[in-house]
Amino acid sequence: MKKVGIATFVVGAVLGVVGLASFNGVMHATSTESFCGNSCHEMSTPLASLQQSAHYTNTHGVTAGCSDCHIPREFIPKIIRNIEASRELWGHITGLIDTPEKYAAHQPTMRERELSRMRANDSQECRNCHRVDRMDFEAQPRMAKRLHPKMKERGKTCIDCHDGLAHSQP
Repeated sequence: MKKVGIATFVVGAVLGVVGLASFNGVMHATSTESFCGNSCHEMSTPLASLQQSAHYTNTHGVTAGCSDCHIPREFIPKIIRNIEASRELWGHITGLIDTPEKYAAHQPTMRERELSRMRANDSQECRNCHRVDRMDFEAQPRMAKRLHPKMKERGKTCIDCHDGLAHSQP
Protein backbone atom coordinates (compact mmCIF):
# COMPACT_ATOMS: atom_id res chain seq x y z
CA MET A 1 0.00 0.00 0.00
CA LYS A 2 2.86 2.36 0.74
CA LYS A 3 4.27 1.91 -2.78
CA VAL A 4 0.96 3.03 -4.28
CA GLY A 5 0.89 6.11 -2.05
CA ILE A 6 4.45 7.09 -2.93
CA ALA A 7 3.85 6.45 -6.64
CA THR A 8 0.69 8.57 -6.55
CA PHE A 9 2.57 11.34 -4.79
CA VAL A 10 5.44 11.25 -7.33
CA VAL A 11 3.05 11.20 -10.31
CA GLY A 12 1.05 14.07 -8.77
CA ALA A 13 4.21 16.09 -8.08
CA VAL A 14 5.51 15.55 -11.63
CA LEU A 15 2.14 16.47 -13.14
CA GLY A 16 1.99 19.55 -10.91
CA VAL A 17 5.45 20.71 -12.00
CA VAL A 18 4.68 20.04 -15.66
CA GLY A 19 1.34 21.84 -15.30
CA LEU A 20 2.94 24.92 -13.69
CA ALA A 21 5.72 24.99 -16.28
CA SER A 22 3.17 24.71 -19.10
CA PHE A 23 1.01 27.43 -17.56
CA ASN A 24 4.03 29.71 -17.16
CA GLY A 25 5.02 29.01 -20.79
CA VAL A 26 1.55 29.98 -22.02
CA MET A 27 1.62 33.15 -19.89
CA HIS A 28 5.02 34.03 -21.34
CA ALA A 29 3.87 33.40 -24.93
CA THR A 30 0.74 35.51 -24.48
CA SER A 31 2.75 38.35 -22.92
CA THR A 32 4.84 39.05 -25.99
CA GLU A 33 4.64 42.13 -28.16
CA SER A 34 3.83 40.05 -31.22
CA PHE A 35 0.94 38.34 -29.42
CA CYS A 36 -0.51 41.57 -28.03
CA GLY A 37 0.01 43.70 -31.13
CA ASN A 38 -0.71 41.16 -33.84
CA SER A 39 -3.41 38.86 -32.51
CA CYS A 40 -5.76 41.64 -31.39
CA HIS A 41 -6.00 44.34 -34.00
CA GLU A 42 -7.28 46.86 -31.45
CA MET A 43 -3.92 46.65 -29.69
CA SER A 44 -2.23 47.94 -32.83
CA THR A 45 -3.23 51.47 -31.72
CA PRO A 46 -1.32 51.42 -28.40
CA LEU A 47 1.53 49.48 -30.04
CA ALA A 48 1.89 52.18 -32.71
CA SER A 49 1.87 54.80 -29.96
CA LEU A 50 4.59 52.91 -28.06
CA GLN A 51 6.69 52.62 -31.22
CA GLN A 52 6.77 56.43 -31.46
CA SER A 53 8.04 56.82 -27.89
CA ALA A 54 11.51 56.96 -26.35
CA HIS A 55 10.74 53.70 -24.57
CA TYR A 56 10.78 51.93 -27.94
CA THR A 57 13.33 53.80 -30.07
CA ASN A 58 16.13 55.82 -28.51
CA THR A 59 19.83 56.60 -28.80
CA HIS A 60 20.76 53.98 -26.20
CA GLY A 61 19.02 51.06 -27.94
CA VAL A 62 17.34 50.10 -24.68
CA THR A 63 13.69 49.35 -25.35
CA ALA A 64 10.59 48.35 -23.46
CA GLY A 65 7.86 46.21 -24.95
CA CYS A 66 4.22 45.88 -23.91
CA SER A 67 4.86 43.26 -21.23
CA ASP A 68 7.69 45.22 -19.64
CA CYS A 69 5.16 47.79 -18.43
CA HIS A 70 1.93 45.83 -18.32
CA ILE A 71 2.91 42.36 -17.03
CA PRO A 72 4.61 41.94 -13.65
CA ARG A 73 7.72 39.73 -13.56
CA GLU A 74 6.81 37.99 -10.31
CA PHE A 75 4.79 34.79 -10.76
CA ILE A 76 1.70 35.47 -8.58
CA PRO A 77 1.26 39.12 -9.69
CA LYS A 78 1.78 37.90 -13.28
CA ILE A 79 -1.06 35.40 -12.86
CA ILE A 80 -3.32 38.07 -11.37
CA ARG A 81 -2.55 40.54 -14.18
CA ASN A 82 -3.18 37.91 -16.86
CA ILE A 83 -6.55 37.14 -15.29
CA GLU A 84 -7.32 40.88 -15.24
CA ALA A 85 -6.24 41.11 -18.90
CA SER A 86 -9.08 38.76 -19.79
CA ARG A 87 -11.24 41.90 -19.58
CA GLU A 88 -9.50 43.24 -22.71
CA LEU A 89 -9.79 39.81 -24.34
CA TRP A 90 -13.51 39.83 -23.55
CA GLY A 91 -13.76 43.29 -25.10
CA HIS A 92 -12.07 41.90 -28.22
CA ILE A 93 -14.34 38.84 -28.43
CA THR A 94 -17.58 40.74 -27.81
CA GLY A 95 -16.70 43.65 -30.10
CA LEU A 96 -16.61 46.21 -27.29
CA ILE A 97 -13.23 47.61 -28.42
CA ASP A 98 -12.91 46.08 -31.89
CA THR A 99 -12.67 49.30 -33.91
CA PRO A 100 -10.38 52.31 -33.47
CA GLU A 101 -13.44 54.40 -32.58
CA LYS A 102 -14.68 51.97 -29.94
CA TYR A 103 -11.16 51.59 -28.55
CA ALA A 104 -10.83 55.38 -28.31
CA ALA A 105 -14.16 55.59 -26.49
CA HIS A 106 -13.00 53.08 -23.86
CA GLN A 107 -9.37 54.23 -23.70
CA PRO A 108 -9.80 56.71 -20.80
CA THR A 109 -11.33 53.99 -18.58
CA MET A 110 -8.70 51.41 -19.54
CA ARG A 111 -5.94 53.98 -19.05
CA GLU A 112 -7.14 55.01 -15.60
CA ARG A 113 -7.45 51.35 -14.55
CA GLU A 114 -3.83 50.74 -15.58
CA LEU A 115 -2.55 53.92 -13.93
CA SER A 116 -4.34 52.91 -10.71
CA ARG A 117 -2.73 49.47 -10.86
CA MET A 118 0.70 51.02 -11.31
CA ARG A 119 0.16 53.52 -8.49
CA ALA A 120 -0.93 50.68 -6.20
CA ASN A 121 2.28 48.71 -6.84
CA ASP A 122 4.53 51.80 -6.63
CA SER A 123 5.25 51.64 -10.38
CA GLN A 124 7.04 48.32 -9.95
CA GLU A 125 7.26 47.69 -13.68
CA CYS A 126 9.02 51.08 -14.10
CA ARG A 127 11.37 50.22 -11.26
CA ASN A 128 12.35 46.95 -12.90
CA CYS A 129 14.46 49.11 -15.25
CA HIS A 130 14.68 52.52 -13.57
CA ARG A 131 16.27 52.39 -10.13
CA VAL A 132 16.07 55.62 -8.13
CA ASP A 133 18.99 54.52 -5.94
CA ARG A 134 21.20 54.34 -9.05
CA MET A 135 20.12 57.62 -10.63
CA ASP A 136 22.75 60.30 -11.10
CA PHE A 137 20.67 63.24 -9.92
CA GLU A 138 23.41 65.74 -10.80
CA ALA A 139 23.23 64.72 -14.48
CA GLN A 140 19.45 65.19 -14.60
CA PRO A 141 17.57 68.32 -15.64
CA ARG A 142 16.96 70.78 -12.80
CA MET A 143 13.36 69.78 -12.03
CA ALA A 144 14.11 66.03 -12.08
CA LYS A 145 17.18 66.60 -9.92
CA ARG A 146 14.92 68.33 -7.38
CA LEU A 147 11.93 65.96 -7.49
CA HIS A 148 13.35 62.44 -7.95
CA PRO A 149 15.08 62.23 -4.55
CA LYS A 150 11.86 63.38 -2.83
CA MET A 151 9.43 60.91 -4.44
CA LYS A 152 8.97 58.75 -1.35
CA GLU A 153 8.52 61.62 1.10
CA ARG A 154 6.01 63.28 -1.26
CA GLY A 155 4.07 60.01 -1.64
CA LYS A 156 4.69 59.93 -5.39
CA THR A 157 5.53 57.11 -7.74
CA CYS A 158 6.95 57.15 -11.28
CA ILE A 159 3.60 57.11 -13.05
CA ASP A 160 2.39 60.21 -11.19
CA CYS A 161 4.75 62.40 -13.22
CA HIS A 162 5.62 60.21 -16.18
CA ASP A 163 2.27 58.94 -17.45
CA GLY A 164 1.95 59.40 -21.19
CA LEU A 165 5.63 58.69 -21.94
CA ALA A 166 5.01 55.38 -23.64
CA HIS A 167 1.56 56.14 -25.07
CA SER A 168 -0.05 59.29 -26.36
CA GLN A 169 -2.70 60.79 -24.12
CA PRO A 170 -6.32 59.99 -25.02
